[in-house]
Amino acid sequence: MESSGPAVIFAGGDPVPDSVEALLPRAALVVAADSGLDVARRLGVAVDLVVGDFDSADPASVAAAVAAGAHLERHPVAKDATDLELALEAVLRLGRSPVLVVGGAGWDRLDHLLANALLLTSPRYEPLRLRWLVKGAEVAPVHGHLDIEAAPGDLVTLLAVGGPAAGVTTAGLRWPLAGETLAPGSTRGVSNEMKGSSASISVAEGVLLAVHIGSE
Repeated sequence: MESSGPAVIFAGGDPVPDSVEALLPRAALVVAADSGLDVARRLGVAVDLVVGDFDSADPASVAAAVAAGAHLERHPVAKDATDLELALEAVLRLGRSPVLVVGGAGWDRLDHLLANALLLTSPRYEPLRLRWLVKGAEVAPVHGHLDIEAAPGDLVTLLAVGGPAAGVTTAGLRWPLAGETLAPGSTRGVSNEMKGSSASISVAEGVLLAVHIGSE
């Protein structure tokens, strides 16, 4: 399996809209985290690798993926990592970047939703240059710097994760920050707005989670 270029990871959870298919990078390695295989199949996206314990993926989807040439990476049900974390480990091992995560939000499992959000901020996965499309939002960890392309009026929320985020500076947002500190648990960074079509966010120390929500 070629180990360069972008990757897409489909996570389990609620179905994603058909419009997501147009946002997927071309010539990307496509990885399904267990029942993320069903999400990919509903979009008509072929999967190259399926990772997980296979406790939730539709067996028919698994059989169809294997018949189409997908590789399976099977893990025990009693394991110390979620299927999404195992998928991230797979693309990290393969040297893939950037990585787009699709799905992974099922409101019947709030614990998984929160775990997925925190997982993406791990410094271990900084080389993956992660983005997450979930519930109509685009989420990205900020390890140092992040550029956002969006529409004027779109909402941008910045949340400190794992400790204070110091030296936070923004450009292109309605309420700018200039070398300031955002503390975990603070809502100061919630519901900022895009002034134009681009914005930049930088942080000197710590990690931010940036959540971009379209205004339409």
